[in-house]
Amino acid sequence: MTFHDRLRDLVGTAGLLTDPGVMAGYLADWRGAYQGRATAVVRPATTAEVAGVVRLCHEEGVAVVPQGGNTGLCGGAVPDSSGTQVVLSLTRLRRVRALDPANQTITVEAGVVLADVQAAARNAGLLFPLSLGAEGSCTIGGNLATNAGGTAVLRYGTMRDLTLGLEVVLPDGRVWDGLRALRKDNTGYDLKHLFIGAEGTLGVITAAVLTLFPGIRARATAWVALPSPRAAVDLIGAVRTPAGDRLTTFELMSRQAVEFVLRHGGRDPFADPHPWYALVELTDTLPGADLDDVLARAMTEVTDAVLATGPAQAAALWALREGISEAQNHEGPSLKHDVTVPVSDLPAFVERTDAALRQAVPGIRLVTYGHVGDGNLHYNLSKPAGSDDAAFAARADELARVVYDSVAGFGGSISAEHGLGQSKRETVRDYKSAVELSLMAQVKGLLDPTGLMNPGKVVT
Repeated sequence: MTFHDRLRDLVGTAGLLTDPGVMAGYLADWRGAYQGRATAVVRPATTAEVAGVVRLCHEEGVAVVPQGGNTGLCGGAVPDSSGTQVVLSLTRLRRVRALDPANQTITVEAGVVLADVQAAARNAGLLFPLSLGAEGSCTIGGNLATNAGGTAVLRYGTMRDLTLGLEVVLPDGRVWDGLRALRKDNTGYDLKHLFIGAEGTLGVITAAVLTLFPGIRARATAWVALPSPRAAVDLIGAVRTPAGDRLTTFELMSRQAVEFVLRHGGRDPFADPHPWYALVELTDTLPGADLDDVLARAMTEVTDAVLATGPAQAAALWALREGISEAQNHEGPSLKHDVTVPVSDLPAFVERTDAALRQAVPGIRLVTYGHVGDGNLHYNLSKPAGSDDAAFAARADELARVVYDSVAGFGGSISAEHGLGQSKRETVRDYKSAVELSLMAQVKGLLDPTGLMNPGKVVT
C-alpha cells in the first residue's frame, strides 16, 4: 500500500485530499503572504483518526503541519515548498462535547469555530469572552495554538487564562487526555501550558475544556476622540476608577487607521477629524446596571465622544474598529507588526517609533491600532501614497527592525498574540535571551525529537 492508501484507510475518502486544485485553499494563508505545497491534506473527524495519522507520519518520517481555520498572520499553518509535508486540517473535529452550566465550562473539539462556541455559551445564558475579528472562521484549536487574545483581554485574559484542560495528540501518536474541568489541580507540572501558544510544534490539540462566565446583561459603548496616546492611557485610569472590572474593552486607533475604513464605506461619528480615537466598552452581568452613566461620568474631560444609544449604533462603532485590517489591504502592501509594551510606556513607544519610521520612509502611513488596555498594538505600515508597491515591500525586514528595536527598548515583545510562525522565527533570536532560546529548543527536542511536528515554525 502507498502512503496515500494508508492515509485513506485511516480517514476515509472524504478525509483525504490529494488533487492540487482542491488542496490549494489549505496551502496558502488568507492574505496570500505565504504559499506552500503538500503531498496531501488530511481531514480526520475524530481524535483517534488524528492519532492514527500522526502515528503513521511519525513512522514514515513525514512532517505534519496542523491547521485550524487558517486565519493566522505569520505563516504558522502553511507547509513549506517541498511538497513532502502533510497538512493536518482539524476542521472536521467540530463537536461540542459537553456544556456544564454549574461548573461554567464547555468542552469542545479543536475544529469548532469560535463564533459557535460563543453562541453555545450564549444559548445557555453564559459567556465565552474571547472575541476577535476572525471569530466567524477561526477555530478553537488555532486560538489555543497561538494563545489568542482579542478585544476582551483587559477583563478576561488570553486563551491561556480561559483554558482548564486539553486533549493533545503527541508527535509519536500517543494521546494525552488532560481534559480536566478543574480550577485547582496542583499535581505537578501544568502540561497544558506547553501546548498553548506552541503553534502545533509540540503536538496537535484536539479538544479543550474552556471557562465560561455569567452572561452579559448590560453594556455601554463609547467612541472617544483623543489628542494622543498619552490621553488614552490617562483615560483608561479615569474609566477604571468608577468602572472597576466592568471595563472590558479599550481599543486605540490612529486617525490613519480610521481614514482607511472611512474610505471604504465607514461613517465618521464626528464632524471633524481627530488624531486618535478610543473604543471603550463596559459590561455588567446585572440587568439594569447604569453603565452609560458610569461611562459618561468618567469622560468629563474628553473633548468629543459618542455614547451608543443601542445595539445598532454600538455595532456601527465596532465596525470602524474591526474594519481596519481589511480596509488596509486595499491600500497596497501591508507590513503588519503585532507587539506589546507596558501600558505606561505606550505613549513614549508610539512617539519614538513613529519618528523613526517617518525618518526612514517620508510619507509612510502608520496604521496603528489595538488593545491598548493590555499594551498590545498592531503597528501596521502602508506605503506612501502613490509610491511603488514592490519597492516598499522590499523594505519589510528593515522596517520591522525599526519597530522591533523600539519594542525591545521598552522591554516589550515582538509578538503579542499572533505568534511567531515562520515570519518571526529567525527574528526572535535577536530579542530573546540565549537561556530562553535554549530552553525552548530543549522542550522541542524532548517532545518532538525527530522534528516532524510543524517544522520551520517558532523554533529553529
